[in-house]
Amino acid sequence: MTLRDDLAGLLAGAGIHDVDIDDALADEHVRTSAYRRVVSVAASSPSRAGDRAMVATILRDPHELGSRTAVVALVDAIALKVTGPAGFRQWSAGLLPEIDRLQDEGCRMFVHRRIHDWLFHLSLQDGHVPSADECAKVTNWMQRLVAEESTAPAVLALLAESGSTRKIRNIAKNRAANPVWGGG
Repeated sequence: MTLRDDLAGLLAGAGIHDVDIDDALADEHVRTSAYRRVVSVAASSPSRAGDRAMVATILRDPHELGSRTAVVALVDAIALKVTGPAGFRQWSAGLLPEIDRLQDEGCRMFVHRRIHDWLFHLSLQDGHVPSADECAKVTNWMQRLVAEESTAPAVLALLAESGSTRKIRNIAKNRAANPVWGGG
């Protein structure tokens, strides 16, 4: 299949008819925006059955940075929808063979790290209290998100002590000390 066929199929499958295919083929920014719209439609569906095929199609795009951006948007959207780490782990495992086809190691590792970050986040929502080592293995982005959102005193105390940046440690410390602001 050609890039034109892939893009046209994704857009049609998502019911998106206002994207000029020629413009999208000529400009990777327009194409990335179209992929993100396709991903948004897919993420809003209750069915996850077509996600792997959609990801495989998006990742055939030669502009890996743009296609990675769309796949990460899907990962983020699904992580926010699932009710626990087990479902997300199973879903993301189905995508890994497609993600591992990315030629650019940086793009491939970015998606892997994002999945790992969300598994960490979901395990915290499920009641898991991480170790300092577990916290150290997630990105600064995830540590900050947890520091800003967690209501678990033990998690906030851990991040206040061993967060990877001063900002993360301060957010966690302030939220733990001020439960009215969501920390306790």
